Amino acid sequence: MDYLGLNDLIKRALEEDIGYGDITTRSLIPAEQKARGLFVAKTPGVVAGIKVSQAVFAYIDSATEFEVLKDDGDTIEPGDVIAVVKGKARTLLTGERTALNFLQRLSGIASKTRKMTDLIKYSPAQLLDTRKTTPGLRVLEKYAVSVGGGRNHRFGLFDGVMIKDNHIQAVGSIAQAVATARQKVPHTVKIEVEVETMEQLQEALEARADIIMLDNMDIYEMIEAVQIVAGRALLEASGGINEGNAAEVARTGVDFISMGALTHAVSSLDISFDIVE
Repeated sequence: MDYLGLNDLIKRALEEDIGYGDITTRSLIPAEQKARGLFVAKTPGVVAGIKVSQAVFAYIDSATEFEVLKDDGDTIEPGDVIAVVKGKARTLLTGERTALNFLQRLSGIASKTRKMTDLIKYSPAQLLDTRKTTPGLRVLEKYAVSVGGGRNHRFGLFDGVMIKDNHIQAVGSIAQAVATARQKVPHTVKIEVEVETMEQLQEALEARADIIMLDNMDIYEMIEAVQIVAGRALLEASGGINEGNAAEVARTGVDFISMGALTHAVSSLDISFDIVE
């Protein structure tokens, strides 16, 4: 992946783990001893972040060799070797946990996303992530969502207008909030409004919101909302969506389904790093 801030992120992660030095490895392993290590899948899933793991070892020692056998987006099964790392044993032992943390976390997100996109692939609806990400890891976690087949919602507060309940409360009405935002943001920026009732839906529609988020509505309300809007705005379903109801939500006719659980409630994929020589 191409992310200018990756080295800074890796630097902070390694500093957090290594501190003043890996005293175990320095005590046991001669400085010039060589080793080979394997990243091995323990459970099925989708790889994401292998280049980040590669960058971890390269940051410690640029002479480390890293052979990618399963690239980002590839499916893996238990026992599959994802990558082979060769270099100084100290480098491999010191970097393994940080490299694994990135790889396991991002692969878990990609695997969850792939599972969800497979559930709705027979509909036009597209799966979106949210801003419910690990602080400092948003770019990587949203990258993992894209690897899994999902699409990225806004990256932050800077690249899209999202008028939520607290904004509406502070401004006074949906109509006023949309009108004010429309006057102050560039014409290239879309305006999205979160609604909880059909009355709010109608107000957002009349205010000419570009996207309307249906917050925690049930299936019947979503169907009604699709009929009311009739293509005059994009509709996004959000809240309470999971593996059990995603396909049903997609069949209502909404354009997007957003799930915070893709990043904030996902389990890391089980991957090991084994020194073999």
